[in-house]
Amino acid sequence: MTHTLPARPSLEHFRGQAKTLLAELRAGDARAAHTFIGHLPKARGLTVAKVRAAQLRLADAQSVVARRNGFPSWPALVRHVETLRALEGAWAFESLRIDGTDAPSAMLAHATLLFDGDRFRMESPEAHYDGRFTIDTALSPMQLDIEFVEGPEAGHSAYGLLVLNGDELTICLGVVGASRPAAFESKPGTGHALERLRRVSAARPPNVTGGVRQAPAEPPGGAPASAGEPGEFELTRSSSDMLRRLEGAWVPVRLVMNGEEMRQDWLPFGSRVGTGDESKVTFGGQVMLHVRMRIDDSARPVAVDYVHLSGRDTGKLSRGILEWVGDEVRFLIAPPGRARPSDFSAPGTEQTFSQWKRRE
Repeated sequence: MTHTLPARPSLEHFRGQAKTLLAELRAGDARAAHTFIGHLPKARGLTVAKVRAAQLRLADAQSVVARRNGFPSWPALVRHVETLRALEGAWAFESLRIDGTDAPSAMLAHATLLFDGDRFRMESPEAHYDGRFTIDTALSPMQLDIEFVEGPEAGHSAYGLLVLNGDELTICLGVVGASRPAAFESKPGTGHALERLRRVSAARPPNVTGGVRQAPAEPPGGAPASAGEPGEFELTRSSSDMLRRLEGAWVPVRLVMNGEEMRQDWLPFGSRVGTGDESKVTFGGQVMLHVRMRIDDSARPVAVDYVHLSGRDTGKLSRGILEWVGDEVRFLIAPPGRARPSDFSAPGTEQTFSQWKRRE
């Protein structure tokens, strides 16, 4: 689905473009004639003079405008823009099933999906996601392609299905890395999220910009790691032993982000998976953290460094500490560019505290 529309397309704008293009053709503008030749099937191969003499109509100019913007016809463009307008506003979650598991209603009460043109903003307890989307209204059900621009999934895409019925919206989405669903269902192991929403406001929502794309960072590696920059991690035997201890699947016992503690009934929707020196944290099916780790267990407390492999902090270095509490492990991580925490006694409001137990 490749379209070249502005962020908030307007049918009146496109109708005006078509009228102007036709007027320019009738006034003898050669550039207008070449535009018809390049985009209108029945004008292809004609000379400028023959296009001027063809007595083309407004419907032909509208077809040119549609094709110039990546649509096969004017009705297809109209249907697309009208659907975007019908989606506009704020939507509340009535239900959410991820990988066959229903999210608690208390969690959904704090989540909102906002649409403005082809931009979206997802506000949820664990994070905010900003991005852009494309719909294919020629298919039934409609297909939905999402590009995450800001937030934990920045730089990734997801693919799904969409049905809009007035103020009711149903989306079935393959979370990042999963395939597009073939039906509106979420079964264990599929990575599919089934979302049912209702409109709470049809007003144009504020501050839905789609996010700002970040310049791609150079992948970590190549040069030895310095005290302040990510690089090739030198792993000692002791750090390798601890990384092996951190491998496998873990579930959160406690999570505090930006000074706010996550509710206990939301924690079962989080997981941490360690593989070698990589660790990935997901919550509600979305990747919250994907990093390479370096551990110095000669330090007290044990020092851990993260190089971020995805999201807005890709390529950046975060410093933290970890300690074992029996069979459980806890981390306190500072934002990129900030000093390493000295202990667990007083986590800063910008630091992330998490404690994990091995999944049974």
